[in-house]
Amino acid sequence: MKIKEIRALGVNELKQKSAELREELFRLNIRHASGQLESTAVLGRFRKDIARINTVLNEKEAAS
Repeated sequence: MKIKEIRALGVNELKQKSAELREELFRLNIRHASGQLESTAVLGRFRKDIARINTVLNEKEAAS
């Protein structure tokens, strides 16, 4: 996700999106451990998206 898209979301939407991405990252880690994941670059992208969302979420909560 792009940072513009993330900043456009509300606090509740950010929390929901973060939970969805964490769940998907968990599934990808399991696929990686079992050798079914072809591209491991996806793992890094999901981690970075989660970090971006958490950063924006912390900014919005601090501003409130």
